[in-house]
Amino acid sequence: MRIKLFIIAWLLLLSAPSHAATTVPAAIFSEIQSAAEMQPGDIVYLDFWASWCSPCRKSFPWMNAMHQKYQPRGFKVLAVNVDKELAMAERFLASVPATFSIFYDPKGRLAKAFKIKGMPSSVMIDDQGRIQIAHTGFFKDKKPLYEQEIQSLLTR
Repeated sequence: MRIKLFIIAWLLLLSAPSHAATTVPAAIFSEIQSAAEMQPGDIVYLDFWASWCSPCRKSFPWMNAMHQKYQPRGFKVLAVNVDKELAMAERFLASVPATFSIFYDPKGRLAKAFKIKGMPSSVMIDDQGRIQIAHTGFFKDKKPLYEQEIQSLLTR
């Protein structure tokens, strides 16, 4: 029985979000607050994307829906584009429109600060600049989990 409990505890520990309780550096958080027009109590879903990223095309309609559904409760989406050429991002957005804020970061400064390892990647940050949840990739079968995470952060 002890071994079983130990294994369950170990698996739960391994499945915890990798950025939990990490605080975003003040200068970067200030930039995010401004770009996302954050207010006290808001949660920002910071999404890193690029025009060449096929899963990003699938995540944008979902982010539009979440933004529309939860914005009245203080949920903000800020999508950080890392394309080196603005025209590439603009072509992507012409075919996959966004109803949320876009931040252009052609030098990848924010992606480096968050140690992004793949596209798309998302980080949910509370109004104190603490990273609450982080994901690499976007998986259609995990959309209910992603939405549940949003709901749990908005009820804190």
